Amino acid sequence: MKRKTVGLASLALFMSIVSACGSSGGGTTASGTQTGTTGNAEGSASGTVIKIATQSPLSGSSSIQGEAIRLGAQLALEDRAQEFKDLGFTLELAPFDDQGDAKKGVANAEMIGADQAVLGVIGHLNSGVSIPSSVVYEKYNIPMISPASTATEFTDRGLKVANRVVARDDFQGPAAAQYAVNELGAKNIFVVQDKTAYGQGLAEAFRDEAEKLGATIAGYEAITVGEKDFNGVLNIALSKKPDFIFFGGLYAEGGLLVKQAREKGISAPFMGGDALDSSGMVEIAGDNVKDSLYSSVATDIAKAEGGKEWADKYKAKFNKNAEGYSVYSYDSMTIMLDAIKKSIESSDGKIPSRETVRDAVRATKDFKGIATEVSFDDIGDNIYAKVFIYKFEEATYPGTMVSEVSKQQ
Repeated sequence: MKRKTVGLASLALFMSIVSACGSSGGGTTASGTQTGTTGNAEGSASGTVIKIATQSPLSGSSSIQGEAIRLGAQLALEDRAQEFKDLGFTLELAPFDDQGDAKKGVANAEMIGADQAVLGVIGHLNSGVSIPSSVVYEKYNIPMISPASTATEFTDRGLKVANRVVARDDFQGPAAAQYAVNELGAKNIFVVQDKTAYGQGLAEAFRDEAEKLGATIAGYEAITVGEKDFNGVLNIALSKKPDFIFFGGLYAEGGLLVKQAREKGISAPFMGGDALDSSGMVEIAGDNVKDSLYSSVATDIAKAEGGKEWADKYKAKFNKNAEGYSVYSYDSMTIMLDAIKKSIESSDGKIPSRETVRDAVRATKDFKGIATEVSFDDIGDNIYAKVFIYKFEEATYPGTMVSEVSKQQ
């Protein structure tokens, strides 16, 4: 009898633990995958829950840009919360840390797909994570809008769920090359890339356009994400005597490359792509960042109409300055919420299907956001996306915008 009582007590304790583990709540999971709130699709005291997930690196070497995506999306969601509450729905943000890793992004995407309350995803930062994760979202019919992924393959596969508000690498790379050759007179260019889908694709687009414009590619070398010592590749560059260096890769490696290049006596102008559009570039390179350039798919928000007011609001909310992708994530979330609202209206005020939201996102036309105008074409690219060229005239972020390029329609 005593043994039976103990067994019943143990069962009760086990059930209470299971119940606690299954309850909704914020915080970080044991794996560090999700860092935001969770919810119950069946509803809450204030209405049926609608979740929008974010996926971006919240830890690791790209976490500055990854956090910017999360915070921009959060601000947009909070700005619209009352509007949806009046419709009988509670908005919740579900931020996931993809760690800039494809396997982690895919695993997170499966978790997102299994949560029926999730109707959309804002992310990812890295093209190499967006591409495989989007295959999972396609399976679950969950629309995604990337505020940052630029690799051509992301949208060229024709998935119904994959969309982005920024320019493609086959626009950004050539625009950067045209500035280097036509404006700066680069003739003997050394190219470095980090072997990622993003970095290699951007470097190849830059290289091919530079050659078309008559420049010589003195060298084309690869590094690995996570490396710290670039003595080898920089010795090769030094022997080639380039008058310009282009890097296709992330700010963690880009900052070290320019710092070590200057310390080695390489004075050629250094340029990278939009992944160098981060305060982390300045933190890593320090004063050596001065006179470096970067192409970006993000505008200087302080110069956009209403941008300064938005940036001030962002800083007041989060006690930090906006990064390049902060406002693009805000615009992406606004587009997603517009699509969800339209889908609710077309579903007689009820929770819409993911397919309905997916199609409403792709149908976005002439959206005017804080940073950009957006119309998605038939594969999810934004026909209004632009490329911007910046120069670090001082060791401060952001750099000074020196050129703005619109793609001819």
